[in-house]
Amino acid sequence: MPRTVSPARRHTGRSRLFRIAAAFFVLAALGGYLTMQYITGSKVSQGCTVESADGSAGKGRTYRMSPEQASNAATIAAVGTSRGLPERAVTIALATALQESGLRNIEHGDRDSLGLFQQRPSQGWGTEKQILDPVYSAGEFYRHLAEIPGYSRLPLTVAAQRVQRSGFPQAYAKHEPDAALLAAALTGRTPAALSCTPPRTTAAKADAAKVRAELVRTFGKDVLPAQKPSPENGTGAAGASATSTVSVPVRAAHASGGDDSARRGWELAHWAVAQSEVLHLDEVAYAGRVWKAGSGWQTEGESGTTEVRMRLAP
Repeated sequence: MPRTVSPARRHTGRSRLFRIAAAFFVLAALGGYLTMQYITGSKVSQGCTVESADGSAGKGRTYRMSPEQASNAATIAAVGTSRGLPERAVTIALATALQESGLRNIEHGDRDSLGLFQQRPSQGWGTEKQILDPVYSAGEFYRHLAEIPGYSRLPLTVAAQRVQRSGFPQAYAKHEPDAALLAAALTGRTPAALSCTPPRTTAAKADAAKVRAELVRTFGKDVLPAQKPSPENGTGAAGASATSTVSVPVRAAHASGGDDSARRGWELAHWAVAQSEVLHLDEVAYAGRVWKAGSGWQTEGESGTTEVRMRLAP
């Protein structure tokens, strides 16, 4: 006789299949969520943190990112301010890079798109090597942005889209709050807002000459005074590499001085903290505050407002 299956057993089988299918979809959703968090960098549990005490409704906001993302964000900000562009331009650039690459200098993308802003060599943005240089790619973004009449008054997503010509023109808007928070810190408007805990995973030795070279490459040659070789003070080529501290004079980016000088100082200080893993810095001091790798910003009476002091890791 044919074997019959009771309705209860059929119901149990269907329930098991339903539970398996539900578990599969939950795991798929979780995988997609984690992938998006990796791409956007919005929930990094370690590395660097930007905090603000003046968020909406008086509540502070926090954004976390990896040292790589912080380094790229600081470069984007520095290139913008060095061109004399306002904080709004930096916010637009950071929101664009958050959407296009998650602030990662990636070597792939749609068709031949590359880098932080997913610029395409075939569309005249530069060579592959140039586009993968964050200083160059940020400069190209700002060059195109500055050509847009009234860009600072446009909605962010409109300004970004006129530069990028993306297939998803509304996608930039969701990054504006995070980009604005980052821009406020990285342009120096919010003091002591960026802190990093470098993992120190590499064994490369700190090099003061490399720090100076990167400062000049990012901010321009006027960021540092001319170095005159001197056996007494060790500022020749050998001395520049051997010294344990790099001091950067704080001069207002524009001639107005005052608050601009303080803002410039915090911009330089935050840049140094963001680059601390790449350049092997373990202390940054400015305006009575000192950042130390692993302990963040603390009050210190010795550092003034005329220079930012960067100490290399031993």
